[in-house]
Formats: sequence, C-alpha cells, structure tokens
Amino acid sequence: MAHSSTASDAAPAKGPVSADDLKADVVVVGAGPAGSSAAYHLATCGLDVILVDKQELGRDKVCGDGLTPSAVRELVRMGVDISTWQRNKGLRVIGGGHRLHIPWPEQASLPSYGLARRRSELDRDLAERAADAGARLLTGVTVTGPITTAAGRVIGVDAKPTTRVTYPGISAPAALRAPLVIDAGGVSARLATAVGRRKDERRPLGVAVRAYFRSPRAQDAWMESRLELWDGPPNRSDLLPGYGWLWSVGDGLVNVGLGSVSSRAATTKVDYRAVFSRWVAGAPASWAFTPDNQVGRLASAALPMAFNRKPHYADGLMLLGDAGGMVSPFNGEGIAQGLMSGRLAAEAAAQAAARSTTIGRERALAQYPAALEAEMGGYYTLGRVFVSLIEHPEVMRLCTRYGLPRKHLMRLVAKLLSDGWERRGGDAIDRFIQLLTRMVPAA
Repeated sequence: MAHSSTASDAAPAKGPVSADDLKADVVVVGAGPAGSSAAYHLATCGLDVILVDKQELGRDKVCGDGLTPSAVRELVRMGVDISTWQRNKGLRVIGGGHRLHIPWPEQASLPSYGLARRRSELDRDLAERAADAGARLLTGVTVTGPITTAAGRVIGVDAKPTTRVTYPGISAPAALRAPLVIDAGGVSARLATAVGRRKDERRPLGVAVRAYFRSPRAQDAWMESRLELWDGPPNRSDLLPGYGWLWSVGDGLVNVGLGSVSSRAATTKVDYRAVFSRWVAGAPASWAFTPDNQVGRLASAALPMAFNRKPHYADGLMLLGDAGGMVSPFNGEGIAQGLMSGRLAAEAAAQAAARSTTIGRERALAQYPAALEAEMGGYYTLGRVFVSLIEHPEVMRLCTRYGLPRKHLMRLVAKLLSDGWERRGGDAIDRFIQLLTRMVPAA
C-alpha cells in the first residue's frame, strides 16, 4: 500500500465518480463510528482511502446515543468539535429501592464528562471529519460483495449505486480495489459473512429498543440507568436480564430505551417492543412520555457482543465495530469500541504500508487483532461472566438490593460497566480491574 493521493485530490466527490477513481490503498465499507474513525486515521497517516456507505449522511440508526468518557477520548483524538454537544455529569443508577449518583471521575486518560449526540448527527459529523482529513467519501453506494483472488484474498469490493441516493456516489456498477478492505458495515457483516467468517453463537447477544420523546427530562444532567427491567408491573412480573435508560440528547429530546442480553446468541420469545410500551406507559405523567410527544419511530436492533465474529484480520479483510462483535457485554455500548477499533486498524495499516515485503505487511496487519485482544480481550471475558450471572433473576435482585447501597462497590461496578478504567496505573480500583483482566483468558 503506497501513498497515492494528497488531501486536495482525495477530497469528497462532487458528483458520481468514474472507474478511474476507484483504486485506493484502503477501502472502508460503512460510514458509522468505526468506519469513519478508520478513514480519518488512515487519511491522516497519508493513505489514500475510500469510505463508502449505502445511505446518505444523517441517516437514523438504533442507538442509545450516550457517549461515555471512553468515547469522548476517541473523539478528542480525532479533533472533533464537541463544544456544543450535550454533556452529562455521570450515571444515576436506580434499582432495588435505591438511587445512586456516580460522577464520571477525573482520570489521567479520560475526561470527567460524557456526551450525548443523536446517531444521525454523530455519524454525519464523523464522516465529514474523515472527508476533511482527505478520505474520499462516497454515499449511496451499495457494496454487493468482496472481490477475491483464487487463493481467497480480498482485493476489493463490487459496488453499485443505491437507487434512492445518487449523489455523490458512483454512476454505475463498479469495482473498488485496494490491497486492504475494511468491513465496518455493522451487525450484518456482509463482507465477513461472504468470506466465511461466521458469528460465534456462544457469545452474548443483546437487543435494544429505543424512541425519542420531547420531555421535561431533557433538562437532566445525568445518564439514568434503571437496573430492574420488568416484563410488566414492577415486582409483579418477570425480571429480565437488562436495563432501561433515559437521558437528554439536546434540543429538548430524551432518548428512552431498554436493552436486554442473553449469554448466547439464541433467539428469544420476549417481545421487547411490547415490554418497552408497558415500561413507558408506567412512567410518571410529568415525564410526558406520550405518543404525541414521541419523535420518530420506535426502533430496535441486535447488539453483537464480546468479539462474536473472528478473525478480525485475515487475507486482506479487517473487521471493525459491530462487524467484529465489539459491543460491550457490560452495558451494550459500541460507539467507543468502534471508534477505538478504527484507530487501531489505521495504525496497523499505516505500518503495513511502510513495509517492503508481503511477509512484513502481513506481520504489521496482524498487530490489529493483537491490539484488540490486549485492549478488550480480558475485559470482554469478564463481561461474558457478568452476563451469565445477571441472566438469573434471583442474582439480579440480590445485586440491586444489596450492591447499590455500597458506594465503593458501585464505583468499581461503574468503571466496569462504562469501560472507564485506566489500562495502566490509576487508583486501587483500576489496578484491581487490570488484575482481573489478566487473570482470565482473552476473549
């Protein structure tokens, strides 16, 4: 992979592009947080990168819209202007008759605040940031499959214009060729699936349901998590493994949702949309969670967790974010992990581009999955244990009833749940988590 463009000639396309423009050092499929992060970091390393997405910028995606300090750290690394985004102080945790406020701590590597940003706006901001850095952004481009050699190495993708979006994409079916292709296409992971990388059914799988409401709760400065997710009236119905959330995303809107998780990717018979409707109906009238105040649709999505699809690199194809099953089993967060995976992928790709032999390039690219394991492997193994425990209602009841009143314990839990622990140094809690992640097998 050799440098083949400058910031000026790699600017976003002004209209449909021709076949002469469809070769690059890297092709990134999917302009979500993971793909845009990779494209940005690749471009800043001087690589010619094409970033493609089947939809136009600003499309909606099911998400809690909450950004932990870990995600904020990655946004700062990308130079994203977050000055006007909705800030929050920390977590408000409710369960077992208890209410606990846990501020985001001031740490060496993490800021003391979180953010909230609607995904439609976040994804647009990040894709435009990648384009400003020099990535060639093509929207309205549907990738139909990988291009492979006889030996099975991925050397590009076949693509076609999306009917409903024609600008600034491509004018006709075309091949986008590069020595490295990145699948950041979300939970479907179509490229990974096409080359035979199946998901591990033994890994946890989450389900999220969310809607936006105009509500007085939009003035709240805390991210609220309700740890008891009842299938009906509280204490008179089944306790589900998951939690409910609500927090402000700015402009008078609140993101209200629930997430549930299973330790194995098995189908569930629970109708989470119905659970959501009952849950919202039981909210205080002063919150104004009524149909008239709902903005947009009630939407749901699957959350692939704990590295449920591997290998994250092989034969010219990298997997990022949801495509590689990087959602945290502790809290269902995937944005911070997606942003980080994009950065780690770009670092490996830049090193590979500087190598003069095939063996050298492959060794450099192999550093990407190694970096993922070092960063999240042990942590995700702990998360799998956590999920297997909270699946049992009696365990969940004990945790909420007796765990929440213990502030020191909850500070530990908060760092685990938010992935807000220092990887090196830090306080006693950080060092304890570091020890735990080293003691368990990598994910």
